[in-house]
Amino acid sequence: MRSELIFGALTHVSNRYQLCQLASKATRKLHKPNSRLQDTTNEVLYRFRTANPGAPAPVAEVEAQPEEQRRAA
Repeated sequence: MRSELIFGALTHVSNRYQLCQLASKATRKLHKPNSRLQDTTNEVLYRFRTANPGAPAPVAEVEAQPEEQRRAA
């Protein structure tokens, strides 16, 4: 049920208004045209239950590649 997803998401976001704002933004970004909006919303709330939506996303470290030296002409 969606109420269980909402209460699960409230463990990371204490403000209900903020949860609605974050969920609506995430639903708009994740929604695929040929799928139901309700399914996308449920998926977003499930993700919010397992992870903190207000925390910054982890940045993948890019290994520094050695630059090629150019020859002077």
